[in-house]
Amino acid sequence: MATTTTPTTGTPEVKKTAPITLTPNASAKVKEIMAQQNPVPAGLRVGVVGGGCSGFSYSMQFENSAGMMDKVFDFDGLKVYVDATSVMYLNGCIVDYVETLEGAGFKFENPNVKSTCGCGSSFSV
Repeated sequence: MATTTTPTTGTPEVKKTAPITLTPNASAKVKEIMAQQNPVPAGLRVGVVGGGCSGFSYSMQFENSAGMMDKVFDFDGLKVYVDATSVMYLNGCIVDYVETLEGAGFKFENPNVKSTCGCGSSFSV
């Protein structure tokens, strides 16, 4: 007696791909700073705002909840909120935390931006 099995086709789990990448250094530093806040924030907002030599600059701030139009991404337990407008400008952007003799800060490497002034894109903490 032969048996026939019908393969089941379940809906695969769709994972949202983040438009940005936080390096392990950046993620660890954000978590460290967040732990020092009282109350501890729920996550980090990363966005793009008008201004700067290339037409816009980056913003980072702590948030307690997501906004209505936010995309929420998880980086090893760190919630990162990105508003719908910033998503397209941050696509492919890498955020790193660097420490040098001159100082320390978050560095944004965005393949979509061509800065002509040579100032780079970094934030100090």
